[in-house]
Amino acid sequence: MSPFVGEIIGTMTLMLLGNGVVANMSLKDTYGNSGGWVVITLAWGLAVYVAVVVSADASGAHLNPAVTLGQALIGNFSWSAVPGYVTAQMIGAGLGTTLVWLIYRPHYEATEDADAIKATFCNAPAIPNLFTNLFTEVIGTFVLVYGIMHIAGATVGGAPASLGSLDALPVALIVVVIGMSLGGTTGYAINPARDLAPRIMHAILPITHKGSNGWGYAWIPVVGPLLGALLAAIVKIYIG
Repeated sequence: MSPFVGEIIGTMTLMLLGNGVVANMSLKDTYGNSGGWVVITLAWGLAVYVAVVVSADASGAHLNPAVTLGQALIGNFSWSAVPGYVTAQMIGAGLGTTLVWLIYRPHYEATEDADAIKATFCNAPAIPNLFTNLFTEVIGTFVLVYGIMHIAGATVGGAPASLGSLDALPVALIVVVIGMSLGGTTGYAINPARDLAPRIMHAILPITHKGSNGWGYAWIPVVGPLLGALLAAIVKIYIG
C-alpha cells in the first residue's frame, strides 16, 4: 500500500468511526441517541486507535495536516511530501464522513434539528468567542502534536519519524483526554481535514433538514490546529 493510499484509508477510517459515533448520539431514533459526551470522546479515541493501526505501516499514520506540518517543521518529514499527504487526508475525511451519511441516511431524514445534523459533519463553538475558540484549538492541537512527536521518537532534524502500530494506543489516549478536558468549547477539531472536508460534504450532500454550513467559523478549525502544530514544533526545537 502506498503512503498516499494509506493516508486516505486511515483518515477515512478515522472519520467513519469518529463522526459515526456523533451521528449515533445525535440523530433521531438511533439506538445510541443521547448517549453523551463521554461516549463520544471515548469512541473518538478508539477511532484514532483503529485508524492508526490500519495505516501506520503504509504512511506512518499522520491522518492530520497539523501532524504532517509539525513533523515537517522539525525536519522529520519531507516538505515535498506534505501536499500529497494533506490531499490524501482531505480525500479520506470526505469519504469517511460520506459513509456515515449513507449508513445513517434514514436517521438524517428523520432528524429536523439542523444543528444536530451539522454536528455529525463538523464543529461549532458551544459559545462563540473568537479568542477562546481559536485558543482552544491551538492548545488542544499543541498537546496532540507535541505528544505525537515524543511518542514517535522524533528528533529535531533526525531520521524521519512516524507512528507505528504500537503507537496507536498512546495516541488514542491523548485524543480521549483532549476531548474530555478541552473539547467542551469547540468540539476539539484539532485536525483541519477532520473539519474542512466534512464541512464541504455537508454543503454538497442532499440532506433534507440541513441548515447553515457555518463558513464564518470554518477557518478556526483550520488555522487553530496549524498554529498549534507550529507551537509544538517551536517547543520541540528549542526545549525538546
